Amino acid sequence: MHQFLLRSSPVWFFLALMLRQGSAAELSLHEKIDALIDAKLSGKVISKQSDDYEFVRRVYLDFAGRIPTLSEIDSFVASKALDKRNLLIVQLVNSPAYSKQMANTFHIHFMERLGDNAEWMKYLEDSFKKNKGWNLIAKEILRGINSKEDLKGANFFFSKRLENYGQNPVDYSALTRDVGRLFLGKDFRCAECHDHLFIEEYKQADFKGLFAFFQNTYLADAKAGVVAEKLTSKKIEFMSVFKKEKKEIAPKIPGMAEVAIPEFKKGEEFLVPPDPKKKLLGVPKFSPLEKLSEQLPSSENPDFSKNIVNRIWFMMMGRGLVHPLDLHHAGNPPSHPELLNLLAKEFTAHQFDIKWLLTELANTKVYQRSSKVEEGKTPELPALFATAIEKRLSAEQLLASILVATGRFGKLERKGGNEPEMPEALKAKFAKAFANAARDPEDEIAFSLKAALFLLNDDAVLGLLKSEAENTVADLVKMKPDNAMIEKAYLVILSRKPDTQEIKDALEFLLKPASAGEIGVKNLVWALLASSEFNLNH
Repeated sequence: MHQFLLRSSPVWFFLALMLRQGSAAELSLHEKIDALIDAKLSGKVISKQSDDYEFVRRVYLDFAGRIPTLSEIDSFVASKALDKRNLLIVQLVNSPAYSKQMANTFHIHFMERLGDNAEWMKYLEDSFKKNKGWNLIAKEILRGINSKEDLKGANFFFSKRLENYGQNPVDYSALTRDVGRLFLGKDFRCAECHDHLFIEEYKQADFKGLFAFFQNTYLADAKAGVVAEKLTSKKIEFMSVFKKEKKEIAPKIPGMAEVAIPEFKKGEEFLVPPDPKKKLLGVPKFSPLEKLSEQLPSSENPDFSKNIVNRIWFMMMGRGLVHPLDLHHAGNPPSHPELLNLLAKEFTAHQFDIKWLLTELANTKVYQRSSKVEEGKTPELPALFATAIEKRLSAEQLLASILVATGRFGKLERKGGNEPEMPEALKAKFAKAFANAARDPEDEIAFSLKAALFLLNDDAVLGLLKSEAENTVADLVKMKPDNAMIEKAYLVILSRKPDTQEIKDALEFLLKPASAGEIGVKNLVWALLASSEFNLNH
């Protein structure tokens, strides 16, 4: 019976592959990933490997936060190295652009456009430069009361969520929900007043146990983002709106034991007593946030590990193994449960090394598949990962890519040898046009009329199309309208060569009297920039 179950499961293919090639220890993680994905693709429509142009654009967007320049495309395509894809991946994850892109990605993912903060962004960028393990980054974020200069930015996760607006009280419920969703992959929103009506595993005690960590946390200095804690001396009481039965709970991470609340003699509750005259807030001996930061981002907490590898898989592949990302439960199982377990196990064993995991994922056949499906074939369900899934560009990626495509990126100010800095006014405009509303995850492609009108009418965007020294429009205007000119436009903007029909259509447009010279080139460049192809990672 056991043999039948094993042979009839997707795991059998994986085990058979290991037996043919040697022990599991001899396989890299990306080989194990491909084996588990391929196990469900027998007889399915599978896209071919991406060509060099498709791959180089995708990997630059994911690791550098922008499309590649023409010289970067030419260099990669011309390379004869058999392992040139891995070499480029390694080069990019060790470049200055990587830490900036990861900071932007994790900022969008964990702050969900609630606000911006320079210290927070510096903290994230420095963390990725140092390649801190995700468990350490999460610990520093969840501590929320970091006093060291280089860690103060980590407090922004809590300080922003502890702000109150006008006469509205601090939204501790939203803070509780955010920690559950973003760090555990579980949205307890509908379990605040009673056990969840549709998800059996989500209990009211889960919400209240998390809530207990934050109930005595407050924003002591809104301008400086200083978070502090009042004394926590007893459990919180709660009752279901359906069952009028009083219960109580101490701070508790779902799936783990309650935190014991110690008792202190009156006057001995503080490590540093509060002193209003000296403007000392007071430091309690017992800190629920400290316990949260120690217990939640732990190798002993499987929810923590599974949540982050699922989110990183989504960042790279365009869809989570568990999707939606914050609904891990039995009624919404992972598409590939063995793979999710493997990723969590390996990631934990490698000290939560994000750079290592991203490198392994980028080297998979899954990541490197084309987004194109053979003509006449019907694509498989996205959850099978048989074809590369189109991914939304963030406002920041789109701005940087437009600057590259228009020939402006390399002419911006560079600081400390890093990637060029984005103009703050343009960043704000692009965020307003392309970013989601606060707390609305940017996990789906969402074209909008607002974004389209922005690209069509905004003076700052249109100003990038002016013919100026050695920018894209100026370079193309110098060329006569022919195949070479159209090919260059497509390579610079779409990172690929045009097909025969595209060349024909572009030349037909440029050779019309009304489209002659600079006006025609500007319109061609704008049309390529405004295309869905440019505005997606694919």
